Amino acid sequence: MSTDNLDVLAAFVAVAEERSFTKAGVRLGVSTSALSHAMRALEERLGVRLLARTTRSVAPTEAGEQLLAQVGPALGDIRTALHGIGRLRERPAGRLRLVMPRLAASMVLLPRLARFTRECPDVVLDVTTESRPVDIVAGRFDAGIELGEFIQRDMVAIRVSPDQRAAIVASPAYFKTHAKPRKPQDLLKHHCIGCRHGDALYRWEFDKGRKSLTVGVGGPVVLDDVDLMVRAALDGVGIAFTFEEQVAPLLAKRRLVRVLEDWCPPFPGYFIYYPSRRQQPPGLSALIEALRHRP
Repeated sequence: MSTDNLDVLAAFVAVAEERSFTKAGVRLGVSTSALSHAMRALEERLGVRLLARTTRSVAPTEAGEQLLAQVGPALGDIRTALHGIGRLRERPAGRLRLVMPRLAASMVLLPRLARFTRECPDVVLDVTTESRPVDIVAGRFDAGIELGEFIQRDMVAIRVSPDQRAAIVASPAYFKTHAKPRKPQDLLKHHCIGCRHGDALYRWEFDKGRKSLTVGVGGPVVLDDVDLMVRAALDGVGIAFTFEEQVAPLLAKRRLVRVLEDWCPPFPGYFIYYPSRRQQPPGLSALIEALRHRP
C-alpha cells in the first residue's frame, strides 16, 4: 500500500473517531476542506458511503463502522512499528554484520571489544573472518575491516590503526643453519612460509628509498593465517612475512630474529569501510568512533 493510501485511511479514522472534520483537522494538522475532499475521493474509489454528514455532525455509516473496526487497530500497529524503527536512529542497537581478516580482528577489534560492549550493550557484532576479498554489499555486510590497499575506491574508509610495518622473521634455530638474507632476492635461496591472500599467493613486497620490488618466494608450506605463519616460524619451518606489531613481544624475547628491516618501511594500516554515509545505523556510527585511530 502506498504512503498516500495510508494517509487517507488515517484521515478517515481521525474523522470517524472525532466525528468532526474540524477536530480531525486539528488532530492531523490539515484543513477541513482538505479532509472533506479526501473523504469524498475515498468514497468514490470504494463505491460506498463511509460517513454520514449533516451541518451539525459527522458519523460513520455501517460500512464506515466496519472499515473503522478493521483499519483503526491496523494503523495503530503500523504507528507502533514505525516508532520502533525510528528509535533505531536514536540509540545504538541491533545486529551489525562485519567481515575482516582474522589478523584485523585480533589487532583492531578485540582490543576495543570489551569497552564497546559495555558502552553499547544493545549492539550485537556478528563477525566473519575471511582472508580473501569480499564484496560487502553482495554479502550483506554492514562494514568490513581491511588494509587500505585492498579497499575499493567507492567505499567510505576510516582509519582504525596506525601505520604498519612488515617484519621478516625466522627462529634463531633456523638461522643457525641458514645465512641471513641481506637483500630481498636472497629469499629465493631460503625456505619461506607462503602467504595466501584469497585465491592468490602473496608475492612479498619490499621498498627501500626509490627501489620497490616483489619476490615470489617458495618453501615447504603455504598458509592463509598469519598466526599460523608465526607459529611455523617459531618451530623453525622457515622465514615468515608478518607484521611488526604482531611479533614485537617475540622479537623482544629473542624467540624470533628479524631480517631485511631496512627494506620494510611503514605503510597505511587497517581501515573500517562501508558503502555510504547516508542513513548510517547508530550502532555502526558508535563502532566507528570506538575503533577510530587517534594519533
